[in-house]
Amino acid sequence: MYTPPKIERFNQNVLSKYHIYNSVFITLPFDAIDNTGVLLPLFSEVCESGFSKEWNPNQIFEHFSEKYLDDQSEENKISLMFRFIQYVERQVVLFDAIEDAAFPVVNNLEGKGSLRYIKERADSEDVLNELKTLLENFSVRAVLTAHPTQFYPGSVLGIITDLTEAIRKNDLVVIKQLLSQLGKTPFIKKEKPTPYDEAVSLIWYLENVFYQTAGEMVHYLQNNIFKGDEIGNPIINFGFWPGGDKDGNPFVTNEITLKVADRLRTSILKCYYNDIRDLKRKLTFYNVDNLVYEIESKLYRSVFYSKGEIFITLDEFKAKLEEIKKVIITEHQSLYLNELDALINKVNLFGFYFATLDIRQNSKIHDAVFATIIAQDLKKGSSIFPENYSNLSEDEKIKALGTIKANLNPDDFQEETQSTLSSIHAIKTIQENNGEFGSNRYIISNNESALNVIEALALFRLSGWENPSVDIVPLFEVIDDLKKADKIMEQLYTDEN
Repeated sequence: MYTPPKIERFNQNVLSKYHIYNSVFITLPFDAIDNTGVLLPLFSEVCESGFSKEWNPNQIFEHFSEKYLDDQSEENKISLMFRFIQYVERQVVLFDAIEDAAFPVVNNLEGKGSLRYIKERADSEDVLNELKTLLENFSVRAVLTAHPTQFYPGSVLGIITDLTEAIRKNDLVVIKQLLSQLGKTPFIKKEKPTPYDEAVSLIWYLENVFYQTAGEMVHYLQNNIFKGDEIGNPIINFGFWPGGDKDGNPFVTNEITLKVADRLRTSILKCYYNDIRDLKRKLTFYNVDNLVYEIESKLYRSVFYSKGEIFITLDEFKAKLEEIKKVIITEHQSLYLNELDALINKVNLFGFYFATLDIRQNSKIHDAVFATIIAQDLKKGSSIFPENYSNLSEDEKIKALGTIKANLNPDDFQEETQSTLSSIHAIKTIQENNGEFGSNRYIISNNESALNVIEALALFRLSGWENPSVDIVPLFEVIDDLKKADKIMEQLYTDEN
């Protein structure tokens, strides 16, 4: 049977569908934008013609105005341009939805580069044990960063999801309704999104994309490469910056950080709750249904009737799932065991934290914080630092910081110093609520020296956390710092303290 090449599959399943559905979209009647859809293709033609003649944007628009808008006021012309932008924004969404719907058709999801391909190649070359050994020491960390311009509002994300599904089913009635909804739904909020809003937008992808996809990947590896044995290594994990990236963003307060961590925990518990509800319809057996109901009830209370309290611990959750698994195997012929294992794999993958909330601050802020702390130390005579600390060389400062201990109260300071010390306490709180992986990375942006790293570590010791379960991560961002990064890291790894 003839299989069309990828470009042909793309043209048939993406490009052709886009032209069809776009023709429907541009003819839909929307308030205050009559004829915009009709004029947009004409404007596109003028743009193409103008670019070929090397006209600048003003020349292109003036030519378009003379040809099609000769009786319009300047205000109406400007208004039309804004409406063009609104249309194009929605055309991008339409194209993305069509492309997503056609992705399994255009791309060979089980071809070269897929997990199945890797497994079958390892089988054919008799290196499956070597592949297992590699995976036991292999990990991919996907870090979800944020920028306000990258986000659609939640309402638009919902439309994209529904539109993708309708296009996949070729349901023209639903597609037309969703295109009408898309045309009337604002893409930009009047208020600037807060760091918490940005975090919520990104958590949508964790809930609706990564939760299922990462879970399926790990489940495939366990079943087909590890033959049912627990992998014991987080092959896939996620980092999360919105709500924790303080560098250059004064709106990321410690209250926001804690709020985002709570939202991450609630979101993963909600995903588990939905999976348990699905399993409840299947696990209706004696000695099993009561365990499923108990888990469902505690998750429900933790998600919907909680002000931060968790009514089931992670260890209890795992133990209950393992108990159910044992009963299914011994008493019920392993019925629905695969579905239960899929949930267990997700719990092992995401814990109660979903994604690790990374905390980031600039080394220049740390310099100012230390200057303030040292000045107060000298003023109070606390003797936390040597009296001549400011005059010491970098190596001497590193040695001195390796031995300091204190339990400073953030409220004894103001502004950046208070905020920076409070962020250490926030990390500890998140670890207590979400587990160690809830927040265990402190990133130093614009790291210039080994001292910058030791200063960050010292902040934890100054906050009464002598052996923090946190990785200090230097970020070398400029060429000069990158050139000396190897020497800085060697100095850190060979330091006895």
